[in-house]
Amino acid sequence: MNIFEYFKKFEQNQDAVKFLEQVRWKDGVTCVYCNSNKTCKHKEKKKSRWQCWNCNKSFSVTTDTIFHHTHVDLNKWFLLIALMINAKKGLSACQAARDLGMNRPTVWSMMHRIRKAMATDQLELLKGIVEMDECYVGGKPRKSNHDNDDSPNKRGRGTKKEAVLGAVERQGNVKISAVSKSMLSGKNLMDFVLP
Repeated sequence: MNIFEYFKKFEQNQDAVKFLEQVRWKDGVTCVYCNSNKTCKHKEKKKSRWQCWNCNKSFSVTTDTIFHHTHVDLNKWFLLIALMINAKKGLSACQAARDLGMNRPTVWSMMHRIRKAMATDQLELLKGIVEMDECYVGGKPRKSNHDNDDSPNKRGRGTKKEAVLGAVERQGNVKISAVSKSMLSGKNLMDFVLP
């Protein structure tokens, strides 16, 4: 979504709140604490809050998300996400603060929350046909100046390079991990493969 489309879609804060409610609760509002669907909306006009009849707790659509406990409007959060995604070479907190008309420390904190949410936890299991291999990273070793050097540069598990273990599902996701050479035993590889 480009910036112009963003402004058309989320002009007001309530538009952003309604969008997040539709995305989060496709099958109806459920309590974020006990997953009960016995909920009702508060009558407050300014805030969009819900009440659970099962656990008696109040919650909003931002509860238990990166937008929780923030006083910044949700449409500004969405605008910052759009700016970060559309920035070709990254976006500094100073530039984002100027664009949003906010303080730099606030924007910096928001950007850290967004980056943390965007980072993949790699908890999903790979599906279908999965291929796995290790490789060694660290550049080409320099040629020795000594003609009678008895220690040639070893290859494979004997090298001094860093080991990287990777698994890829065909036409799909990739999992990689930097490992020590002691981790490249059959038992330790099974720990990487199995959930």
